[in-house]
Amino acid sequence: MHLTFRALSLPLLLALPAAVRAVFQDEVGHIDYHHKLLGVPQRETTFFHRPRRDERASLLYTLTDLGVLGAVNPSNGEVIWRQQLLDVDDSDGSSTHLRAGEDEPWLASASGGSVQSWEAISGRNVWSLDFHGRVKDLEVMELTGNDHKDVLTLHAEEKGASVARRIHGTEGRVLWEYREITGDVPLQVSTNVEKVFVVTLHGSLLSYGLKVVVLDPLTGKKLDEIPIGTKGEVQSERDVMFVGANSAAPIVAWTDNALTTLKVNVLGTKATKAFPLVSGATSVEIHSPHLVQSSPHFLVHTRTKTGHKGDVFHIDLKSNAITKAYELPFLEGEGAFSTSSINANVFFTRVSSDEVIITSSQSHGILSRWSLQQQQKGQAVDNKGKLQALHGVSEVIKKGEDSYAVRSAVVNDADDWVLIRNGEIEWTRPEGLSGAVAATWAEIPESEELAKTLQAEAHSNPLQAYIHRVNRHIDDLQYLPNWLQSIPGRLLSSVLGSDSGKTSDVLSRDSFGFNKLAVLATRRGKLYGLDVGNHGRIVWSKKASETPAVVTPFWDVRAIYADDAKGLVTVRGASGEFIIVKSDTGSTVESIPAGLFPPIEGAALVDSEGAGPWLLPIGVGGRVSEVPAAWAPNQKQTVVTRTPEGGIQGLVFVVGGGKGAKAVATPAWTFLPPGGQRIATIASRPAHDPIASIGRVLGDRSVKYKYLNPNTIVVATISEDDENAASLLTVYLLDTVSGQVLHSAAHEGVDPARDISCTIAENWFVCSFYGEYTLREPSSSSSSSPQQQYQQQQKSQSVKGYQLVVSDLYESELANDRGPLGDTASNFSSLAPIDNPTAGAAPLPAVASKAFVLPGGPLTALTASQTRQGIASRLLLAYSPALHAVVGIPRAAIDPRRPAGRDPTPQELEEGLARYSPALELDPRWVVSHAWEVLLSDKRQGVKAKIITSPAVLESTSLVLAFGGPDVFGTRVAPSMAFDVLGNGFNKLALVATVGALGLGVLALGPLVRKKQINTRWGGTT
Repeated sequence: MHLTFRALSLPLLLALPAAVRAVFQDEVGHIDYHHKLLGVPQRETTFFHRPRRDERASLLYTLTDLGVLGAVNPSNGEVIWRQQLLDVDDSDGSSTHLRAGEDEPWLASASGGSVQSWEAISGRNVWSLDFHGRVKDLEVMELTGNDHKDVLTLHAEEKGASVARRIHGTEGRVLWEYREITGDVPLQVSTNVEKVFVVTLHGSLLSYGLKVVVLDPLTGKKLDEIPIGTKGEVQSERDVMFVGANSAAPIVAWTDNALTTLKVNVLGTKATKAFPLVSGATSVEIHSPHLVQSSPHFLVHTRTKTGHKGDVFHIDLKSNAITKAYELPFLEGEGAFSTSSINANVFFTRVSSDEVIITSSQSHGILSRWSLQQQQKGQAVDNKGKLQALHGVSEVIKKGEDSYAVRSAVVNDADDWVLIRNGEIEWTRPEGLSGAVAATWAEIPESEELAKTLQAEAHSNPLQAYIHRVNRHIDDLQYLPNWLQSIPGRLLSSVLGSDSGKTSDVLSRDSFGFNKLAVLATRRGKLYGLDVGNHGRIVWSKKASETPAVVTPFWDVRAIYADDAKGLVTVRGASGEFIIVKSDTGSTVESIPAGLFPPIEGAALVDSEGAGPWLLPIGVGGRVSEVPAAWAPNQKQTVVTRTPEGGIQGLVFVVGGGKGAKAVATPAWTFLPPGGQRIATIASRPAHDPIASIGRVLGDRSVKYKYLNPNTIVVATISEDDENAASLLTVYLLDTVSGQVLHSAAHEGVDPARDISCTIAENWFVCSFYGEYTLREPSSSSSSSPQQQYQQQQKSQSVKGYQLVVSDLYESELANDRGPLGDTASNFSSLAPIDNPTAGAAPLPAVASKAFVLPGGPLTALTASQTRQGIASRLLLAYSPALHAVVGIPRAAIDPRRPAGRDPTPQELEEGLARYSPALELDPRWVVSHAWEVLLSDKRQGVKAKIITSPAVLESTSLVLAFGGPDVFGTRVAPSMAFDVLGNGFNKLALVATVGALGLGVLALGPLVRKKQINTRWGGTT
């Protein structure tokens, strides 16, 4: 591929509609909405911390389950800054770590094999180090003997190597490294004033013992090795639930597999103390202070199926004795404990479903107690309307001799992040909405009674239906007075351009089609319903416990479909589970848990005569079970599935005879990639893909007819080359009825580890990938000698970058030519061949392709805008990870017919074509997300950036929803300008005033005109 870099020409920019090139400032927050989220905070990586030593104000820091590190203002819950760390599949939080040193202006984090330092106030990266293997633990050395604090890390590398490192806290350089190859499983690292402790599992699988390696904090040399307990006491890493980070909690604690006994050891000693746990314990957590000056006290939080309790223990650092100080009573329901310190004093905060209490670690006396207020409307609660806290962090402030204040940030069972200040809920962040893996659009259903009435009218004879409708309209007259009363308010709102007449908590359709529902499924097994016409307001949500899904490690949703006629949404998971809910309320209609049906690879939306549209489950290896004859897809449909051999196949359903007949899926064709290739991605047409024009009018008034075969899909296959870490990407255009390859194109040097995304709409398709291309310097003269041309070819170089390849499909290379179809284009069938050189095959399209280099980084989640009739031009919508933005690229900018190597002719300029430029710079005016920082993900397991679109009633407008990763973003786009609706900038009041002034002028001048006419007539007779 030979490319010459040039700037985007001015004629192209002039040809683009103004509405595509900008999102106006007054539209931000009006036509779009943005849920700026972090993910669900984790217990070990969430805390309050002062980012400046000379200030008392603290910020709330967290590293979530989605790998997002962020700082939140505790006063209002607003995100101050956030950073997305290296994507790591970390369902249990064992590969992500976050710590902060007391009075230090930086944070230390670890993700995968990387260790980073961040400015606490701004989120700027201070330093970053990459190591082999995975970071198992990260701690801050509070006492170093210097004017700064250092970072301790523990790594698990290949071949059983455990590596402990001490890293300079401000400079990011490794001070020393201790490496040991024993085959042990590294767990955690700890330190006190004199020593560094490395805790590992020693032994074999399911029969481990604990071992503590003692290191010199100055040099990293091994001082001692202490075995703890007996072999077989620990079965896995999960049994060791706590290792103290400093001298405030210098212990290691573990339980047996049955959770009946807690064993505790003071680091540096061999003695072990055992304590019985409450009967029926389901989980055990240990809470301890992090400040070195704090008293060595800790709390054991034990949960059962019905409630929870706490036990407080004291450690005598002189004798290394561990004693139980007191108990906090058993309470029903969920609850959370958290620890905070003021100098040496340690406080435990308990958040239950009814109250918030503070106790000192010294005694069981309650220092302060607040009744917990009931949840506000719109927040997720349990059936009793009470907060169910799972875990949290707290900050206790001593206001007087016996007066305290506390604020607690807790995560509840609905995955919301809630801040409670002295028993009152200050704010709630719906972090459970993050990590969306699937979504669909749903119309706001009409009232159930109206639907039943309309259905009854449709199934009655015309006379009865007419009488029934007249009676219904008479009954509706009771609502006429209220409707008449609302006219002045709606008229005033329309004139002033305000939304004062809109009810924010009531779902209702609008005449423009902007008010719709978006139903999202998250990786944690939850469902959410958003009102996209009301700034993405969360209308309802389903708790994870109510969703029949396998959520470990994540909910693998394979299909989601909304039946607008019935007002239902169906979600199918990979383990065979499915759930059907009402789109407006989220109430469960039907649910089947995992295990009752076989696993599935996907589901296809089919239309049947007896059941209407429904999701057909596709089993592993493309296996489709027989279905009742009434549920069988009609004969016009071909279901495309994967095959066990790595290909795809087209299935048609054949209905057997006899009573209770079944329909059996029969393969009609099979496509197998060439040897050594695998399918990377498949793009199919959207269900709504109307075609407004069968041809494209050129500048000379001739017509180039589009190839409009609705039965086409794009299949991208990749062949990996292990030696060069590059592959051959082949893009196929397949006919889904016959299985014929209509077109193929190969691209060399493609990186299979990076995202490959394709989309198809109308008569064009697009693919984005990271591959190799040839860059040549432009020739200075067309009359160069062969020797000069050879020298210029030698200067060409092969480079790699992100590319966007666009292909248009036409019936013929020539204008005003229908190609081999001729006049039979309207009756075209893939299974009815016509006379052409390739006998027995469907006519092949004429393909025009162009490749564009993306200097600004990759474009993922490709899709096209949709309008109601397909009259408006299309936008190529994509997510730009480099810009953290959703962009809409006009079709004119990536038109494959742009002339290459020459300036466009006047006819081509009239058509809107500009000179081809290989470098496609993303114009800031193409960013449809405006100034919002939309953070999506493309690598984390189970979560991928996706964009879905839906047409509005207005032909000019398409609704857009971007999700996947932390954020959810929605907006409206008008690719051909908003030609059928007035914008917010239109001065309706001035128009009404002008019309009114003209009316008054007519009334005032009318008598004068009539008098003048009369005088003229009488004056003419004298």
